[in-house]
Amino acid sequence: MSSVRHRLLAAAVTVPLLAGALGACGYGSQAKKDTAAGVAPKGPKTDGLDAVKIGYFGNVTHATPMVDRQKGFIQKELGGTAVKPYIFNAGPSEIEALNAGTIDIGWIGPSPAINGYTKSQGANLKIIGGSASGGVSLVVNPDKVKSLKDLKGARIATPQKGNTQDVALLNYLAEKGYKVDAETGKGDVSVLRQDNKEIPATFKQGGLDGAWVPEPTASKLVAEGGKVLLDEKKLWKDGKFVITNIVVSQKFLEQHPKAVEAVLRGSVKTNTWIKGHPGEAAKAINTSLADPKVAGLSLPEKVLTPAFKNVEVTDDPLASTLKDEAKHAVKAGLLEKPNLTGIYDLTLLNKVLKAEGRPQLSAAGLGAQ
Repeated sequence: MSSVRHRLLAAAVTVPLLAGALGACGYGSQAKKDTAAGVAPKGPKTDGLDAVKIGYFGNVTHATPMVDRQKGFIQKELGGTAVKPYIFNAGPSEIEALNAGTIDIGWIGPSPAINGYTKSQGANLKIIGGSASGGVSLVVNPDKVKSLKDLKGARIATPQKGNTQDVALLNYLAEKGYKVDAETGKGDVSVLRQDNKEIPATFKQGGLDGAWVPEPTASKLVAEGGKVLLDEKKLWKDGKFVITNIVVSQKFLEQHPKAVEAVLRGSVKTNTWIKGHPGEAAKAINTSLADPKVAGLSLPEKVLTPAFKNVEVTDDPLASTLKDEAKHAVKAGLLEKPNLTGIYDLTLLNKVLKAEGRPQLSAAGLGAQ
């Protein structure tokens, strides 16, 4: 595998760059609590808990909790313990909520998970499962950028300075020989940082020549006349790289393992349902997006269909890709060598999978010792 394939998301773990800037790929509000649509708790409480507080973003790369919001698989597994969703718009705020006990479990991107684990010296969270792979593309104005060789002088947007897609673009450009200052975004290619929600309008108005963005922003740009110049999955072995994980507070994991296991059972069942009912799953995501407590705006069919198709739900945390990300961030001089040993605890996930007769998943040497 080329170094490009190993490094794209890697540099996104850079603590100096990413502090306060991670995971800006959500479309909902920050830390809004709400009640999942029409699902009432039934049965005995799990671990004696009244509720499990679950955080996630209101977007397509968080397909598992967005679909489950409508289908209620996790709630069914928790019985009389209520699911209490909290919608976030950025990784740092979700990590802060996890640290503060505002949420117990969260769906989140790899960069904030690594950053949170590193900053706490391994004391605050564990990655306990996977959720999604892929769903990131470089989309350009085909009249201005006709090929990957035409990027010099182009204005390319990313969601936020130092976020996963921003660093992926910076590293891609560097490997192609372009020089760009990571702090200012100035250089052979102008890297412009804008919120995902603003990028489509700027693109339509001609203020951008392209953007390296997650779904559904990428499909929104295509709907505005853009062309996918590069699907990031083409740069990874087998086309897979982690974009969303499930994390849990270590304290909550230690005190309430039955509740964590129930959430994982619900997640696995949700992913199985999504794979078997893709059309209905896409509609469920759109119903969740339309909820004012999530985003308040659904996606048109021409955006929803390709956006959902570009994201693959998975129970596998794809730990080897996270491991490679960290290695290449260090090699690039963007991160002091971190100790990520123990960032994963897949014990309960593998217990759930074993009960389903499915293969065990690997932590790629980064599991609890």
